[in-house]
Amino acid sequence: MATVAFKLSLLVVLLNYTCLCYGSSPRLQIGYYKGKCPNNTDVEKIIKNSIRAQFRRNFAVVPQLLRLQFHDCAVRGCDASIFLDGDTTEKKAPPNLTVKGFDIIDKAKSAVEEHCPGVVSCADILIMAAREAVVLGGGRYFNVMTGRRDGLSSILSEAANLLPPAGISVDDSIALFANLGINVQDMVTLIGSHTVGFAHCSTFKDRLFNFKNTGKADPTMNHVLLNSLKHMCPKNSTKDFIVNLDRNTRSVISVDNSFFKEIQQKKGVLGIDQEIDLDIRTSGMVQKLASNNTFFNEQFAVALVKLGAVNILLEPLGEIRKSCRSIN
Repeated sequence: MATVAFKLSLLVVLLNYTCLCYGSSPRLQIGYYKGKCPNNTDVEKIIKNSIRAQFRRNFAVVPQLLRLQFHDCAVRGCDASIFLDGDTTEKKAPPNLTVKGFDIIDKAKSAVEEHCPGVVSCADILIMAAREAVVLGGGRYFNVMTGRRDGLSSILSEAANLLPPAGISVDDSIALFANLGINVQDMVTLIGSHTVGFAHCSTFKDRLFNFKNTGKADPTMNHVLLNSLKHMCPKNSTKDFIVNLDRNTRSVISVDNSFFKEIQQKKGVLGIDQEIDLDIRTSGMVQKLASNNTFFNEQFAVALVKLGAVNILLEPLGEIRKSCRSIN
């Protein structure tokens, strides 16, 4: 469970990075790059083709990009700060050590630079790439707003303090998202990205063997799931295996509402996954999302657009990086 110190550090840092959107000008907009590239190059099409080509080789592109967007936007806003290399950057923070997908964006950036050099930010490429991931996973297509600039700073300690621990409570999760300007309903919807996600055994092993230091399993977990996870994540194993967060084996590669149906059956793997179905503040939204896949897809698109607008940098601030890994 996150501590009071976690919540205080979250609030202090986010107060220093309020949204840099100057009213009506400049602002994010749909189709921002139209007419900005040589030969009317379609930037979104280039990114679409790049992500699709990589998806054909590896479905993990979908969960990797969705997680990457959240881990970037939750720290300093959606400014591609997570991509910067260095010993003291966000990338080196413990919550980011298992984040993947940097190479996916590198390839998309290279494809864009070939046809439209020095124009498209890495921050925008990530947002567009995450949209393509949703579509490739069977979710709904939606328009994304672009016009972000890339940030000039990336600090390990900020990511360590701001990114939620695996055992975060509903209270702290609500506080975290509220400070990003995201309400409870959208928070629950975004947790639905776990429908294609996975987790390492170490992030939930306490629920299997020592829930809240009781020496017993979490009593809210489905017994069939509990026995299955104990087999997959042995108590004394030195290997940190991974498991799917959506326990419906027919839906683990689909962006749909299956995850919410599963947690209603007490099949949540992470504590927060199960708690949002048990907490009165969030269970109503879980019920709505679980009962209607069309509603889930609509709300998931809306929530991702809101996430993509958190604490953005707009011209003339920031920069357009030549490489997502380093400042120009």
